[in-house]
Amino acid sequence: MDVAASVARPWLAHYPQGVPAEIDPSAPNTIVRILEESVARYADRPAVSSFGVRMTYAQLGEASRRVAVGLQQLGLKKGDRVAIMMPNVMTYTPVVFGILLGGYVVVNVNPQYTARELTHQLNDSGARVLFVLENFAHTVMDALPDLEKVERAIIVKPGDLLGFKGAIINFVSKFVKRAIKPYSLPACITFSDFYSWAARDKLKPVEVSPHDVAFLQYTGGTTGVSKGATLLHRNICANVAQCEAWMKSFMGDRPDHVMLTALPLYHVLALTACCMFMSRIGAMQVLVVNPRDMPDLMKILKQNKFTMLVMVNTLYNALCDQPDIGEVDFSRVSASISGGMATQAAVAAKWKKLTGKAIIEGYGLSETSPVVCVNRLDIADFTGGIGYPAPSTDVSIRTPDGQIAPQGEAGEICIRGPQVMAGYWNRPDETRNVMTPDGFFRSGDVGIALPDGTFKIVDRLKDMVVVSGMKVFPNEVEDVLVSHPAVLEAAVIGLPDEKSGEAVTAYVVRRTEDVSAEDLRAWCKQNLTPYKVPKTIEFRAMLPKTNVGKILRRALRDEVSGANGANPSS
Repeated sequence: MDVAASVARPWLAHYPQGVPAEIDPSAPNTIVRILEESVARYADRPAVSSFGVRMTYAQLGEASRRVAVGLQQLGLKKGDRVAIMMPNVMTYTPVVFGILLGGYVVVNVNPQYTARELTHQLNDSGARVLFVLENFAHTVMDALPDLEKVERAIIVKPGDLLGFKGAIINFVSKFVKRAIKPYSLPACITFSDFYSWAARDKLKPVEVSPHDVAFLQYTGGTTGVSKGATLLHRNICANVAQCEAWMKSFMGDRPDHVMLTALPLYHVLALTACCMFMSRIGAMQVLVVNPRDMPDLMKILKQNKFTMLVMVNTLYNALCDQPDIGEVDFSRVSASISGGMATQAAVAAKWKKLTGKAIIEGYGLSETSPVVCVNRLDIADFTGGIGYPAPSTDVSIRTPDGQIAPQGEAGEICIRGPQVMAGYWNRPDETRNVMTPDGFFRSGDVGIALPDGTFKIVDRLKDMVVVSGMKVFPNEVEDVLVSHPAVLEAAVIGLPDEKSGEAVTAYVVRRTEDVSAEDLRAWCKQNLTPYKVPKTIEFRAMLPKTNVGKILRRALRDEVSGANGANPSS
């Protein structure tokens, strides 16, 4: 099939009624406009909730303005990069909006980064200022000798902007939990001082264009050196408009949405779907500082009447296993959305049984702001696919030579749309490598197009295992393994093998101890072609994951390679 045919959108014939083919061109095209319009429309509505304290949209607008003023006082100029190294505390939302309001560029940083990882990202981005939660200031101190551009660190405390309750939280964090390690940072200031100084001045006018850079959103580094996806204001705004067009066709204008923001806001899915999109529709975000703290997460779930969830497969799985999950009221939930990694059918089935709600899987990447595809919001059961391309989005499945694969045949997922990044920051060669001649972004993911206009992910190209010339996709094997009642989690990789080139190797976290490697091989043999059955199964207490819960197959491969190439034992 000729590549020119890729402009066709066969899925439009299957679109749910009310979903437009194109996004509204009159929608806000800068994030500054999104903030200003929401503050004007929803001034008295709660915008953000943290530790039970709420901030209205009017208060969010004022707090964001003061952050922008404070950065102007520090001498920053339009386009300068400002990094944020924080979990989901109250300060995060006004800081991210304040940076953008001042015409600066947000560099989101994982607060769990080591000094080496932090140094790479700050130097690569050229960030001049860093907002960092005090709990992680010691990492900045360790990185300081190698930082090339950072001039000022602004130290945020967990309870900042929370009033009297925040003072208690700060005291407990420092003196009771002793969560603050000693640090020494020259030229650092506290956020409270920074915020107080900013109250003295007015914001100097800044003209922010749709074509200005809004975010340098660094990829997770799961396939190599972390690169900054350059996301313009128009990229993020287009994705917000795409989410709005999809959701409103199912839900209309609902004034009482509450989003449980359990994924960290430095992750692109939470950034767009929770922070930006919720702000656009006047909803409230309930911030979860640490979703891996299950007792705290359960407390938040019980105390809040949430209507939407955006989580990853491992978090849904962990919640289903909580003994008191039955005490949570899911009656108001209109959407349980999953992204960031493949959702496993066994997990979706448990969630449906628990809540009566189907998990709605979507698909996206840092480079696409992130949403590319999403399922209908009214599905009765988990589909196992990633759904339809969003309005104004072209998706094609390409063969290795760049041609469009026949329907139902696996190939690389390629994407074109207004949400696709401008390129990788200061890496023109890397940008050229991921773009096709006709302007599609090459995702590196393997997928297939289905007859109903939806798409299905098969796996990552680089994670594929080749056994004697036969392709094995780890997702498929992992799905079979976790469908066993004694398996909690599983990760599959390929390891060198003298006879077959590569051997399928599985790492499993057991739910109960009464299952052996041979039991699981027998289970796999009932459900998989022989060459897909793991040759080796190793049991682990836990699997390496990103901070959002995505299992890191690369970390397992690196670990084994570092052990002199020795294969793990059963």
